[in-house]
Amino acid sequence: MPMKLYVMRHGAAEEKAASGTDADRALTAAGRKRVLGAARALVEADESPREILTSPLVRAVQTAEIVAVVTHVADPRVRREVAPGGDGARLARLLASGRRTRVMLVGHEPDLSGLLSTLLGAPWSRPFDKAMVVSLHVSRESGDARVRFVLDPKTLALEVFD
Repeated sequence: MPMKLYVMRHGAAEEKAASGTDADRALTAAGRKRVLGAARALVEADESPREILTSPLVRAVQTAEIVAVVTHVADPRVRREVAPGGDGARLARLLASGRRTRVMLVGHEPDLSGLLSTLLGAPWSRPFDKAMVVSLHVSRESGDARVRFVLDPKTLALEVFD
């Protein structure tokens, strides 16, 4: 069985943190609401992750925490590989080669589109909206992937590919 990978972009965040540091930007109220809706849609579709790995940036951690509460997953773990400039594709392949079954990575653009392009072996040209979830099947042997569905965070509809 291939691993189910859920790739999620953080929700909408404030334009500027009080600290002035980009990494400290928190989710807005609207961002929290949209993430909550996306997490509930995953539960309703029986697509809850079993573990969540997140970028260390505040907006990604907050997104991961909301999803964890709604899906009843243990606290998210911070991984630098899904921070801006990290190697999320290498992490995804490493996870797939183990016994992981349903893993969510929460991160940032343009890195997430790059991660998808690398795993799919073709450019990911679709816009990756805030709070969007793209689910893949990732082969345990090759690390290659194919798209399962895209969860539109605005409509909460799943566009199923397989």
